[in-house]
Amino acid sequence: MWQSHPPGSIYDYIGVASFSLGPDGRITQWSDRAAEQLGIPAEEALGKDPVDAFLPPELRKHGRGRVSEIMDGREWVGLVPFRTEAGGRHGLAEVYVMPTDTEDGRRGALCVVVDVRVLRGIETDLAVSEAVFGQSPMGFLLLGTDLRVMRVNERFATVFGGTTGSHRGRSAADYLPPAEAGRLEAAVRVVLETGNPVTDLFLVGFADGEEEQRRWNLSLYRLHNAAGRPIGVAGLGTDITRRRNAEREAASARRNLALLNAAGTRIGNSLDLETTARELLAVAVPQFCDIASVDLFQGLLSRDDDPFSVRAGREPVPGLADGSAEMRRVAFASAVSGAPMTLSDDGEYGGDATGSGASAPVRVGAVHRYPFDSPLADALRTGRPQVVPGWGSDDRPDLAAIVQSTLAVPMIAHDTVVGLARFSRTKGSEPFGERDTALAAELAARAAVCIDNARLYRREHERALILQRSLLPPGDPEAAGLDIACRYLPGSTATEVGGDWFDVIELPGHRTALVVGDVMGRGLRAAVAMGELRTAVRTLAMLDVEPAEVLSHLDEIARGLAAPAGTHAPQGGSRGSEPDDLSEVYLATCVYAVYDPVTRRCTFANAGHLPPVLVEPGEPALMMEVPTGMPLGVGGEPFEEVEVELPDGALLALYTDGLVESRDHPLDEGLSAFRAALADQSRALEDIADHVLGTLHTRHGEDDTALLMARVQGLPAESVGDWRLEREPQSVSRARELAREQVVAWGLEALVDTTELLVSELVTNALRYGEGEIRLRLLLDRTLVCEVWDGGLVQPRRRRARATDEGGRGLQLVGLLSSGWGSRRTPRGKTVWFELALPDGDAPGADPVEALLSLY
Repeated sequence: MWQSHPPGSIYDYIGVASFSLGPDGRITQWSDRAAEQLGIPAEEALGKDPVDAFLPPELRKHGRGRVSEIMDGREWVGLVPFRTEAGGRHGLAEVYVMPTDTEDGRRGALCVVVDVRVLRGIETDLAVSEAVFGQSPMGFLLLGTDLRVMRVNERFATVFGGTTGSHRGRSAADYLPPAEAGRLEAAVRVVLETGNPVTDLFLVGFADGEEEQRRWNLSLYRLHNAAGRPIGVAGLGTDITRRRNAEREAASARRNLALLNAAGTRIGNSLDLETTARELLAVAVPQFCDIASVDLFQGLLSRDDDPFSVRAGREPVPGLADGSAEMRRVAFASAVSGAPMTLSDDGEYGGDATGSGASAPVRVGAVHRYPFDSPLADALRTGRPQVVPGWGSDDRPDLAAIVQSTLAVPMIAHDTVVGLARFSRTKGSEPFGERDTALAAELAARAAVCIDNARLYRREHERALILQRSLLPPGDPEAAGLDIACRYLPGSTATEVGGDWFDVIELPGHRTALVVGDVMGRGLRAAVAMGELRTAVRTLAMLDVEPAEVLSHLDEIARGLAAPAGTHAPQGGSRGSEPDDLSEVYLATCVYAVYDPVTRRCTFANAGHLPPVLVEPGEPALMMEVPTGMPLGVGGEPFEEVEVELPDGALLALYTDGLVESRDHPLDEGLSAFRAALADQSRALEDIADHVLGTLHTRHGEDDTALLMARVQGLPAESVGDWRLEREPQSVSRARELAREQVVAWGLEALVDTTELLVSELVTNALRYGEGEIRLRLLLDRTLVCEVWDGGLVQPRRRRARATDEGGRGLQLVGLLSSGWGSRRTPRGKTVWFELALPDGDAPGADPVEALLSLY
């Protein structure tokens, strides 16, 4: 049965034309498509020799020979140039000639013509399609209008097994669970019906032979022919399992960071032991677990009028070794409806208990013992957290049926076990993981310190505060092209000091690095980790490392801080090697920015920190779109950079979360208030900083606050001299002349001789040892900076010349006469620079002649 092809079929794309030759070799039939394609009407073609009809004159002799062969019964395929005299059309056609017989039995021929350009385009499209399907790292599939697979590529077959051909005819239910398959088919139907593409369709399923669920991001778009008729839907899928896992890890790290920050501000506000224990449980329930309790060693508690005061001594706990140590329950909390959170009149949770035996709940304030062979007693003896099934003991039989697992965390202060904190999750909750264990140990350790010795807590608070303030930039930092205002405020006197810090670092070329960071946790450990990270930042900044690379190095350093003594942190971002002591994992967030006052461009890199805020003149304050990387210490992910041009008068603000977030004020509310506080740009920068703190921090006071603000001024054009020099000996004198004229124009005649001499040395070195074009630049701000650029990669090295050497004293001379010098790599070579202090009118400058004589 014959079936016609609808408009828009493959034949329309190819553009096939045909004509027939009679026994005399002349055209007897001429199709409309031939007339359209070759530009010759049928009335002009019929009865003519095809060679004379459209072949160029220079090819007609050869063409007649071919026609003779064809009329003798030979098939022929080849490329034929054509040119029509009437229409002036010309081109190249592929002709397929098949011998035929006429009605009277004589020899004729049928000729099929295809435009070569169209044919080659189709061949190219097919080759590209095959390359995409065969080489793409992403999964492709084509679904027909019946929602069944028409074709897949190699990547798709690798994930789901089989060959590419074996998937033809399958449906979504063959790859995905029923619910997910239904979502996919519904989306395909929408695309088929509307023609609107669907992007970011997230699906969950299982790959071939794997038990772990995978996540895919699928984009769908409709395919149609030239007439617009839908012929199917194409899908492009990407496996985002690792990315989603990394995002979940980052989210978990951020949640843990927020929880520890909250713990640092809420635990230890009171020196009352029972209140401190309840503060620990208020932080943990329900944010971290569903049910929790705190038990302390009775042997560490005195028997005086205050039954919950901590003994001053550090003697061993009686009965700990043989399991007979007495424990006192001091706090209990629950977010489960079946486990009451309030005390009854007789001081007991659950009013039906009549005693403190093994079968009855233990009252708050009651004394009890753990069995020697229980995992709870083992956690106390070893000082290590234990994950145990259920509630972990029979002191609360009413919880046995609802509790899934319990974290038994010994409360250790100064190497002394003071009690046990239990964190439990009910059935249906997510089980405890390694990070949960580390977090629970951190929470318990914080409470233990407060419980064990309030005096020591106060002393550590003061020491940490002194340490942190000593590591912050002294006085009011200065920077070229920037007005700086900075503030640091510790939390309230009842909270531990955190790891917030900021820094302003002068870089060569009058550039400035602006840094704000926050170490997870609180107390002396966080302050020490902060000090180490801040020192590392300054060291890396002096090496002129790019912002993203600075954060990569800091990430390795943060992970190294967590490694046990005598070991090395894993290299290359490996996640396969974790510190043995999970409570020592250090996480930190940081924003690192480098501002160039000449170009007025600022490069940002972010490691899990809150984004900077930018206020341009006459515009509202905006959160900058800087990619938020992973926090320092997580490892395994690269950091990105963003370069932004800052107009003069713009205000840039870097800050820590203590300014904009608290337990009573969510982050979004704090960020909105922060932007509103920056709206009035008519004030002086110091007044704006005071206004911000007065508006926001007075409501918080629970966490440390670091605020660093910079108003952009930029170096004026008249403070910059920039020239290009040819690689020829005359450029040395030319450089001296340019430098002298510029320094005199700036009114710095006292620096003319020194500048000329040092510029001559640097340009000479660039000619001798450098490569490519030489660039000389002078910058005037608080100091005079000279930079000489070239394309060489070899860094200059200062050496001490011997008395008999003729050379080797140039860099010694630069070091003697300048207040500082150095070199740094650039994307296209290196820059050697020196800096001269501006004359103050009283102190004479360095004498170049004396400096030269001192070298011999």
